[in-house]
Amino acid sequence: MDLTFLGAAGEVTGSCHLLDTGRARLLLDCGMFQGRDAERKNAARFAFDPAGIACVLLSHAHIDHSGLLPRLVAEGFRGPIYATQPTCDLLEVMLPDSAHLQQRDAEHETGRRAAQQPLYTVDEARASLLQLHAVAYGVRFQPAPGLHCCLHDAGHILGSAIIELELDGPEFDRCRLVFSGDLGQPGHPIVRDPARVAAADVLLIESTYGDRLHKDSARTLDEFAFALTDTLAARGGNVVIPAFAVGRTQDLLYIMFELHRQGRLPDMDVYVDSPMALAATRIMLKHTALYDAESDDFRQWLRSGAGRTGLRIHFAETLEDSMRINTIRSGAVIVSASGMCEGGRIRHHLRHNLSRPECAVVFVGFQAAGTLGRRIVDGADAVRLFGELHAVRARVFTIGGLSAHADQAALLGWLGGFEQAPRRTWVVHGEPLAAHALRDAIEHKLGWPAALAVHGTTVALGEDPAAPRADADRAPG
Repeated sequence: MDLTFLGAAGEVTGSCHLLDTGRARLLLDCGMFQGRDAERKNAARFAFDPAGIACVLLSHAHIDHSGLLPRLVAEGFRGPIYATQPTCDLLEVMLPDSAHLQQRDAEHETGRRAAQQPLYTVDEARASLLQLHAVAYGVRFQPAPGLHCCLHDAGHILGSAIIELELDGPEFDRCRLVFSGDLGQPGHPIVRDPARVAAADVLLIESTYGDRLHKDSARTLDEFAFALTDTLAARGGNVVIPAFAVGRTQDLLYIMFELHRQGRLPDMDVYVDSPMALAATRIMLKHTALYDAESDDFRQWLRSGAGRTGLRIHFAETLEDSMRINTIRSGAVIVSASGMCEGGRIRHHLRHNLSRPECAVVFVGFQAAGTLGRRIVDGADAVRLFGELHAVRARVFTIGGLSAHADQAALLGWLGGFEQAPRRTWVVHGEPLAAHALRDAIEHKLGWPAALAVHGTTVALGEDPAAPRADADRAPG
């Protein structure tokens, strides 16, 4: 029984792990790479035959976990894609949107360089949706022969799941594999805290923030409120917030709602420039049973129109709506995707505000290496947007405490819920420093052996942990 790490190993994006039981092959996630060298990685041949995959188990809807599903289907995969109902609902919007953006970008590049082909078309994205199979949290099901699965709430975004797999059959000893997916930070707005899992023989644990602690909630909210009030009231500029359309945007609306209700934010206009964010917000309101009780007032406020006075939320649906926002020179809070500034409408808002010292750019999520957002956070003096160089004169805030990813303490706290140490633990979904730090913390603070997942490496789950087999050059196709 083999496990091969095909993405989110030594980096954050491109989540994909191949499990070969001898009776069936299945994927844990099938995500798109973002940031450094992403175009080449996304276009590379799969390291397996898509037609030979029995099923996909999907942790959640974010594109770095789901974005290559249409390509997988277009190249021959015909099995079911198991996910929670909210994840299925979100993918119905997100995958066609991903295809649309790729087709648009390919059209824009034509004539400027060698023709760029989209990874998949809108029709291919819609075709992949036919293979979605919704499964509720806590329901045990059989995705393939000899396998039983149960999904648990990961507390990251709406519908996010921890995947628990039990492998049982005459070909191999009973083995319980747990894939954390992306774990949320306890106490995070709207979503419930990550569910506890009692036991695992094999564990894959994410490490996005495995090397750091988030700021405490009070300091985080103070810094966020200052960034907005000082920019809008004292400096007379705009605030631009790159944010993932699914999860982070809804969190921000909740935080601004609470801060305004407490009198810590002035009356203001918030422009959510993302049709995807509007669709995700509507989907959120369909699944209120999955959210914590503390967000009831916020959901009622959203249903009532999100404020006609005071805190006013404007959703920009059309391109014309988006362009009108860029005529506003003062007093606007602009929330737009993509969260790492790699594409979408956020780049237009940066072009109109990044070089203005009275404005601010507020980062509220992880910025992967090689992305435009990371370059700005790292202090670039100028960045290129639409072929032109733009000076970075706006103030840049990084509000780490708003992350929907668990920090090191929360990761170790979740791991502490296991009744005994897993036989094998691999650290995935983290850049090298973060992954190394979490691995060391697991070994020193919990006393467990742990290893770093290496891209392209195949490990035999039945072998002694002291002698893992690394077949980095073996394509498991």
